[in-house]
Amino acid sequence: MTDKKDFSAEAFIEIPFHDVDAAEIAWHGHYVKYFEIARCKLLDKFDYNYPQMKASGYFWPIIDINLRYIQPARFLQQICVKADLVEWENRLKIKYLITDVETGRRLTKGYSVQVAVDAKSGEMLLASPEVLYKKLGVQDV
Repeated sequence: MTDKKDFSAEAFIEIPFHDVDAAEIAWHGHYVKYFEIARCKLLDKFDYNYPQMKASGYFWPIIDINLRYIQPARFLQQICVKADLVEWENRLKIKYLITDVETGRRLTKGYSVQVAVDAKSGEMLLASPEVLYKKLGVQDV
């Protein structure tokens, strides 16, 4: 039996009043924030969140983000934001799925892509640095 790594995390959020419009629907721009909350939970699992990234000599800016709205999130609705790390060799690609906690209905899905940038030189790396592989507990390719 192989030991499969768990490259996913979930964040549970109640949609606050300051995130909604007059129709009590979450403003579309806040979904990026919801993705970020789940992404940080995922990165915490590997002890490689933004402070650890910076300490290791790398910045990991977002270079691409995609959202697909399926159903609106509403004021006081309980949502689950699931983040799954799906690529790490040359970039961090994380897929997201936002669902309603009560019904399990899909509300939004998407992904983000981050690349390693050397903090000293400002150069973007064409492959993920060794520190990421160590944090993930996987072999370098």
